[in-house]
Amino acid sequence: MGICRDMGTRPKAERRLGGNRAVLFVYAMEGLENMAFVSTAISLVTYFFGYMNFSLTKSATTLTNFLGTAFLLALFGGFISDTYLSRFKSCVLFVSMEILGYGILAAQAHFHQLRPTPCKGAATTQASQCEAASEGQVAILFTGLYLVALGTGGIKAALPALGADQFDDKDPKEAALLSSFFNWFLFSLTIGSIVGVTFIVWISVNVGWQWSFIICSIAVVLAAIFIIMGKSLYRMNVPKGSPLVRIIQVFVVALRNRKLQIPENDEELHEIHETERGDNHEIIKRTNQFRFLDRAAIIRSNTDAATSISSGPWNLCTVTQIEETKILIRMLPIICSTIFMNTCLAQLQTFSIQQSTTLNTNINGFKVPGPSIPVIPLLCMFILIPLYDRIFVPLARRITGIPTGIRPLQRIGVGLVLSAVSMAVSGVVETHRKSVAIHHNMVDSTEPLPMSLFWLGFQYAIFGAADMFTLIGLLEFFYAESSSGMKALSTAISWSSVAFGYFTSTVVVEVVNRVSGGWLASNNLNRDKLNYFYWLLSGLSVLNFGFYLVCASWYRYKKVEDRQSHPKDALDMTKV
Repeated sequence: MGICRDMGTRPKAERRLGGNRAVLFVYAMEGLENMAFVSTAISLVTYFFGYMNFSLTKSATTLTNFLGTAFLLALFGGFISDTYLSRFKSCVLFVSMEILGYGILAAQAHFHQLRPTPCKGAATTQASQCEAASEGQVAILFTGLYLVALGTGGIKAALPALGADQFDDKDPKEAALLSSFFNWFLFSLTIGSIVGVTFIVWISVNVGWQWSFIICSIAVVLAAIFIIMGKSLYRMNVPKGSPLVRIIQVFVVALRNRKLQIPENDEELHEIHETERGDNHEIIKRTNQFRFLDRAAIIRSNTDAATSISSGPWNLCTVTQIEETKILIRMLPIICSTIFMNTCLAQLQTFSIQQSTTLNTNINGFKVPGPSIPVIPLLCMFILIPLYDRIFVPLARRITGIPTGIRPLQRIGVGLVLSAVSMAVSGVVETHRKSVAIHHNMVDSTEPLPMSLFWLGFQYAIFGAADMFTLIGLLEFFYAESSSGMKALSTAISWSSVAFGYFTSTVVVEVVNRVSGGWLASNNLNRDKLNYFYWLLSGLSVLNFGFYLVCASWYRYKKVEDRQSHPKDALDMTKV
């Protein structure tokens, strides 16, 4: 299982590399690392507000900036993985940085000299009335936070690509296994998140933040141990140089050849076929979009191709290199159209967490920590992912003939629709919550309202289903569509949608506050107009979905030459 068709001449021992056995270690690392990251991310807003004495708005924006940076740094991790280090070495490097970051956060939480004196009743008092954190204390906090951000960002780029590398996406049988890998990758992420938002969040609320950060450190150390244990089983990628340099070369050469006529016959454009390369690089067929870039493959001289090749990549590019550039250009509208969904996600990790602190959290005498409420969408995903992978995909495969059941772009679209529904439901629930506060004369009260915490479960559950469709749809889409030399960078691009969503959230909150006259500015959710804000996001999500439909219909899937046939024959990826 997991053996490429072109590996027939390799030693017998090497044939056992890759496959489902190898990705078990990837699942283990993802579960443990994400357990630490999610438990920290989901409750940091209360740490900023109650322990670092930040205001409510500053707590929310600091968190979204941290999360946005973490996911944006996945681009850096993908660049390093594709250009300099293998994906395995990248995972080891970045997990080491994350361990150091959690260690710094644990030290600050343990030693009171490293943070400001907590306000008396910090959870119910405006932080602006308390002692502000000093510059040194804030510097320590940000050092730890952004080491964690750098570490988790690099892992998010390299780890999914490392796991996907264990399957040959050119083999129809393994193509189905590759799609299943992404589903179970999300499943391992979900299990880690469930443990994080329940057990570790409970530790931070009831035992102490220092113990929470210590447990996170231990979890990430175990993640590093697991990924190293599987080293002998992995199919290792060989870095093929900077994909960014190859893209720049295409633009430079195309600009230099801008006055040349593009030949109608594809065979007249420069390409090095598989038999000439002697390696496993895929050959991508020419497409008609962005034809001006095809000028980079025009052979200027009348001599043979070998002479032209010697002139170097800054003078002549291959069709595959040009198509690699075109793929990235085609991906950009898709990624832009998914950013706003993650802006909505940011609200569930900031304002919805603050909503939970105003509600009744007692269940049969057990007090549920407010930051643990995201366990609802995680449980929803925990149930839906196996059903999707084992029931829906096989049934859809019989109907569509597509190994993945439905195409990734269709899966992403379903998630965007559910995101808009989730925001509309959030507005309804918040309207009800405020009416309860008004009815019981508790608008300015610090006591929990006579309303169950699990009213928030409706919006979280719907968004959990949305995340299941969109996140894995993006990872699968970008990995499958990217060239072999930029798999990690393309995986990172899918995470960058989350990053820009968090950054956009910060901007949206600030703009809405100014334009609306302060819907979210009073530090009192019972007086704020959070329900209006949710409905605004729902309406904008509908418009965003319309934009996505235009982008998805415009996209053209890549076509790759079949290694087992003549170079003129090709595997049409639109049928996969």
